[in-house]
Amino acid sequence: MTRLFRLAAWLLFAAIVLATLGSPSLRPQSSFGHDTEHAFAFVLLGAAFGLGYAERRMELVFAAIPLIGVIELLQLWAPGRHARIEDFVVNLLAFWVALAVANLPRLVLRR
Repeated sequence: MTRLFRLAAWLLFAAIVLATLGSPSLRPQSSFGHDTEHAFAFVLLGAAFGLGYAERRMELVFAAIPLIGVIELLQLWAPGRHARIEDFVVNLLAFWVALAVANLPRLVLRR
């Protein structure tokens, strides 16, 4: 099961990078709004990484900062895109919350 979550995590990461840096017309959109779409994508990513790499949760907490920051900054050079601090914060918090929730069952079972 761990391998499946790891594969899902990296596929989601690739999809997020492509959706973030690709043409805005190709980006999937919903009626939920910009921040909700960002949060949902990074909740899925955080959950997948949290379940796939449970033994490395602290590394993931710290690695998420530059990785999500780089994704956001690369938008400065992507036509039709913009880098925003708000997006970085929403993405990072959503990732961290999902990472924490993904590790709850492990913490409960440990006790």
